[in-house]
Amino acid sequence: MKALVTGGGGFLGRYIVEQLRDRGAAVRVLARGNYPELSAMGVDVMRGDVRDAAVVEQACRGREVVFHVAALPGVWGPWRRYYHTNTLGTRNVLAACRQTGVGRLIYTSSPSVVYDGRPHHEADESLPYPGKYLCHYPHTKALAEREVLAANEPGRLLTIALRPHLIWGPRDNHLIPRLIQRAKSGRLWRVGEGTNLVSVSYVENAAAAHLQACDALHPGSTAAGSAYFINEPQPVRLWEWIDELLARAGLPPVKKHLSAAAAWRIGMLLETAWKLLWLPGEPPLTRFVASQLSQSHTYSVARARRDFGYQPLVSFEEGMRRLEPELRRWAGTSPG
Repeated sequence: MKALVTGGGGFLGRYIVEQLRDRGAAVRVLARGNYPELSAMGVDVMRGDVRDAAVVEQACRGREVVFHVAALPGVWGPWRRYYHTNTLGTRNVLAACRQTGVGRLIYTSSPSVVYDGRPHHEADESLPYPGKYLCHYPHTKALAEREVLAANEPGRLLTIALRPHLIWGPRDNHLIPRLIQRAKSGRLWRVGEGTNLVSVSYVENAAAAHLQACDALHPGSTAAGSAYFINEPQPVRLWEWIDELLARAGLPPVKKHLSAAAAWRIGMLLETAWKLLWLPGEPPLTRFVASQLSQSHTYSVARARRDFGYQPLVSFEEGMRRLEPELRRWAGTSPG
C-alpha cells in the first residue's frame, strides 16, 4: 500500500503512520513541521499545509490511499482560521485525490459535527447535523465531512468518515496535559452533577479503526460514503475517570464544583467579554466546554463493527497502564 497521512506528525496521525509502517506500507506524511523520527522510520516527510492546493496535489501523487487527519482543533478563534484549514483544506485533499487518481480517502471527523447541545445516549449515525453550532471547529468539520461523503464515487474515489470521540493515550499533546496543568494550578472544577457518561477512544484503537476502515473500502463496500462513530464499547463516568487520571499522576481529586447552569452562564459571559474586548487567548470557559463537561455523550459502535469489523486492539485498563508514566511526567511527580 502507498499511503499519504496528512497531519502524520500529530497525536493520532503518528499512530496511524506507525501502524501502516508495521504493515510494510510505503508512507508519506504531509505536515507543517519537520519530523526526523518519522524519516528514520522510512517515512517520506513532506513539509506543507493542507491550505496549499499545489502542495496537497504533489503529496497525493503516486498514492493509493489518503488518510486525511490534519485539522485545526480548539473551541476559540476566528471563523476564517478554522474554515480555511478544516473545510477548504479538505476540499484541497478531495480535489488532489481526483486529480492524481487516489482510490480511497479516510477522513478523520468528530462526533461534535452532530452535537446539537443536548446529551447523547448510545447515539448512532442517524443523528442529523444540527442547524447551529456553539463553536467553529465542529461547524467547519461538519462542512468538510459532508463534502467527503458526497465525493464518494464508485470506480473513482471511495470515501469514509470516522468520528473518534475524546482521543486519549501516550504522546497526547493537548487534552490530558492541559487537564493536568489545570488541576495543578487549582483551576479545574467539576461541572454538573459528576455522573455524566462519555465515550472515549484510546489512541491506538482510533488509529486501528482507520486501517480497518481502509481495508473495507472496495467496490461494492457498504462502508463507502458513510460516517462512523469510533470509541471504546463501554463509556466511562467522566469525572470518575478524571479523578483516576489525577490519582495516577499523583495529584488529589477534583474538589471544586460548579453547576451546569452556572457554567453555561459563565461561559456565555466570558465569550461575550472576549469578543467585545478583543482579549488575547481563549476564554477559560465557553458554553461548548461547559456542556461537554456536564452532559453525557455516548455513541454506539455497532455500525462500525458490522460494516468494517471495528475491533479495539488495547483494553481500557491496558491503555491506562501505558499512559501512567506520562501522567506523572506531565504532573512532575515521577519518582526521582
